[in-house]
Amino acid sequence: MKLYLLGLVCLVTLSGLCRAEDPIVEGTVEEDLGKSTIGSKTDDETVEREEEAIKLDGMNVAQMKQLRDGAEKHNYQAEVNRMMKLIINSLYRNKEIFLRELISNASDALDKIRFLSLTDPSVLSATADLKVMIKPDKENHALHIIDTGIGMTHDDLVKNLGTIAKSGTSEFLAKMEEGDVEVSSDLIGQFGVGFYSAFLVADTVMVTSKNNADEQWVWESDANSFTVAKDPRGDTLGRGTHISLFLKEEAYDFLEEHTIKDLVKKYSQFINFPIHMWTSRTEKVEEAVEPEADAPPKEGETDDDVKVEDEDDEKPKVKMVDKTVYDWEVMNDNKPIWLRSPKEVEDADYIAFYKSFSKDSDEPLAHVHFTAEGEVTFKSILFVPKTAAHDLYQDYGKAVDNIKMYVKRVFITDDFEEMMPKYLAFIKGVVDSDDLPLNVSRETLQQNKLLRVIKKKLVRKALDMLKKMSAEDFKKFYKEFGTNIKLGVMEDHSNRNRLAKLLRWQSSHSDEEMTSLESYVERMKEKQDHIYFMSGTTRTECEKSPFVEKLLKKGYEVIYLVDPIDEYCVQNLPEFEGKKFQNAAKENLNLQDNDKVKETMEKLGRDYDTMLNWLKEKVLTSGIDKAILSTRLVESPCALVASQYGYSGNMERIMKSQAYAKSGGQDVPNQKKILELNPFHPLVQEMNKLYKTDEESEQAKDLAHALYDTAMLRSGYSLKDTVAFSERMDKLLRKSYSIDMSAKVEIPAEFEEEEKPVAAEEVPASEETPVTEEKPKDEL
Repeated sequence: MKLYLLGLVCLVTLSGLCRAEDPIVEGTVEEDLGKSTIGSKTDDETVEREEEAIKLDGMNVAQMKQLRDGAEKHNYQAEVNRMMKLIINSLYRNKEIFLRELISNASDALDKIRFLSLTDPSVLSATADLKVMIKPDKENHALHIIDTGIGMTHDDLVKNLGTIAKSGTSEFLAKMEEGDVEVSSDLIGQFGVGFYSAFLVADTVMVTSKNNADEQWVWESDANSFTVAKDPRGDTLGRGTHISLFLKEEAYDFLEEHTIKDLVKKYSQFINFPIHMWTSRTEKVEEAVEPEADAPPKEGETDDDVKVEDEDDEKPKVKMVDKTVYDWEVMNDNKPIWLRSPKEVEDADYIAFYKSFSKDSDEPLAHVHFTAEGEVTFKSILFVPKTAAHDLYQDYGKAVDNIKMYVKRVFITDDFEEMMPKYLAFIKGVVDSDDLPLNVSRETLQQNKLLRVIKKKLVRKALDMLKKMSAEDFKKFYKEFGTNIKLGVMEDHSNRNRLAKLLRWQSSHSDEEMTSLESYVERMKEKQDHIYFMSGTTRTECEKSPFVEKLLKKGYEVIYLVDPIDEYCVQNLPEFEGKKFQNAAKENLNLQDNDKVKETMEKLGRDYDTMLNWLKEKVLTSGIDKAILSTRLVESPCALVASQYGYSGNMERIMKSQAYAKSGGQDVPNQKKILELNPFHPLVQEMNKLYKTDEESEQAKDLAHALYDTAMLRSGYSLKDTVAFSERMDKLLRKSYSIDMSAKVEIPAEFEEEEKPVAAEEVPASEETPVTEEKPKDEL
C-alpha cells in the first residue's frame, strides 16, 4: 500500500512539472486550436471576422442583409428598359460626362439648401460646410461622389430617381426616336435622365441620402430595377447625398487621380461650391534609425580603453524616407470671375483667368466683360489674343474650341460653330447662361431662337470691343487679324457696316499710316461722290499705275489695295456712308472735268475718230472692245480699262492663280478691254500721223501693237502672245538703233563646224581599250 501511495505522489509531481513548462513552449497545437481564421472554422468568432472583412459601401454583411431584407423593390416598366438602353448605348457619345452630370446634380442640391438657409438658417444645423467630395476606391473598384446638399427623403428617392418611370417616359421616348431632341429642361439638373448617365460606367449604383425631414435611406439599382430601404447604419451623413458607383471593368480608368482631375477641370472647375478629392502624395519624413549594439571589447582591451562617445553621438540618428500621405485636395480653385461685377475685377485677374482657360502664355490684347439681358440672360467675357494662330487661315472654317459654353457654371460645349461666325474664330472667351434650354445629353446646344440671340449679342459685343481698342493696340490687332475683318465684310452682311469701320488700308494720304474709311470720307474733296481705290501687288505698283495719274494730280486720295482679298472685300461693300466705291482701273471714272476740258476732248475726238475705229476694226480686233481718248492719263500713252462689270488686271491675275482654277485660266472669261489713249502723248500723236499718211502703214501697225502690249503689262494684265511681243520689240529696237532689218546673226565658222570622230591612232595608249582577237572555232 505504501509503495502504491509513493508511486502516485511521484506521478502527480511529474505532471506538475510538465504543466509549469507549458507556457515556454511556442506554437503548440493547443494554443492555436479554436482560433484559426481558415475557412474550416464556423464558430461565432469566425463569422464575426468575415462580416467585418466583407463590406459594400461601408456596410458589412450583417448590415447588407438587414438592408436587403427591408428593401422595397421597384420594377421598371418595359418602356423604361428601352429608355435605359437608349441612355447607356446611344444617347451619350462620351462616357466621361457621367461625372459632369453627377457634380452638376450635387451643385443643384447645394444651391437648394443654401437658398432655404436664407430664410431658415436652422436647415444648416447638421453642417454648414457646403461642398462636393470625390473619393476613388481602387480596391473595391468604386467611385464615391458625396455632397452636403439638401438630400432626399424616401419619397424623393422614389420620385426623383424614378422620374423616367412616370408617364412622361412614353412621350420622351417618342421624341427621341423621332429625332426631336428638344426635351424639357426640367429633366436636367435633378436626378432624372442626367443621373442615369452613371450607368454608362457602372454596373451597380447605390445612393445614400439624408434629408432634414426624414431618416437616412439607401437607393440601389442595377439599371433593371431599383430598391429603397432604410439605412441600417443610421444617420452617418448628417445631411446630403452619397453616390457610390461600382464600375465596369472597362471604366476602371475613372478611378485614376489624373483622370478625375482632368474631368473636373474640363467640366466643373467653375461650380459655385468647392470640389474636394481624396488624393495621395509622397512626402519626405524623418525616421529614427535603430542604434547598433555596442561591440564587445577586443582581446587585450579593457573597458577603460574604449573611447567615450561625444555628446552629439548620443543623439538619436534619423533618416529621410518616402511616405504616402492621403488628404482632401480642392480641385476648383478658379472662381468664375464672370459672375462678379466688372468694377470689382482687376486687370491682373482677367489676365490670370485668360491664361488659365486659353492655355496662352501671352496676355490678351483686349477684353470685354458684360451681362446680356432680354430674351435670354447670360454673362460673358471675351478676349482678343495678342497673336494669331499659325494655322488660322490654312484651316479657316474649321471648328475650334475658343468659346466655352456653361450653363449654371457647368461646362456644356465648346462647339465654336454654334457660338460665333467663322471670321471671329480668333475670339476666345466664356458664356454662362442659367436659362438656355439643352437637349437631354447636355452635349449639343439646340438650334433655337435663344441660341441665335446669344450669337447675335456676342458678335455685337466682340465688334464693339475691337472698335474701342486704343490706336496702338488696334494697329497690333489689325496686323494679326486684319484679314478676318475683310472676310467678315464678305460673310456677315448684317454687320457689314460695323465691320467696314474697322477696315484699314494704305492710301496716298500717308506713306506710313493706314487709313480708315471714316477718315477718308472726312478728307474727301467737295463734290467728290466716290471713294477711289487702286488694286495691285504692291504699293509701288499702285502708285505708278497709269490709272491714278490724273486722280493724284488733281489731289484726290486713292486707297491702295495690295492684299489678294482686298478687291473681293470691296466688291461686297458697295458703299460707305452714302459714298460708292470706284475702281480707278475701270470705265466711267468721273474726274469732275470742267466745260473747257470737255470741249477740247470733243474737238480731239473728231481728229482721232478714224484712227480709233482703225484700231478697233483692223489692228486690235481680238483684244479690245473699243478705243477712246482718255482724260485720266497724264504721263502714260495708253491704258487698258476694264468694263464696269469686268475684271481688273489684278483680279484677273488672282483668279488665274487659284489652286483649284482650270489650267490655262479657263475659269476666267475672255473679256475684251477698252483701250484709252492719251491724245497729248507724242507716241499717240505720231501713230495718228502715220495712220493718216498711210492707212496700211506697217510702221503704224507695229506702233499700235507695241502700245497695246505695254498697256497690257502696265494695266496688270498678262500677255497672251509673248513670242509676237518679243519679235515686235526686236523690230522696234532695230529701228531705234538704225540696224538693218535684214541683218542676220553671224555665227563664227568654228561654232558651226561639226565635231569629227577621234581616230584610233590619236587615242592615248592609256585610254586604248584592249582588243581580244577572236580565234576561229576550229582552234577553240
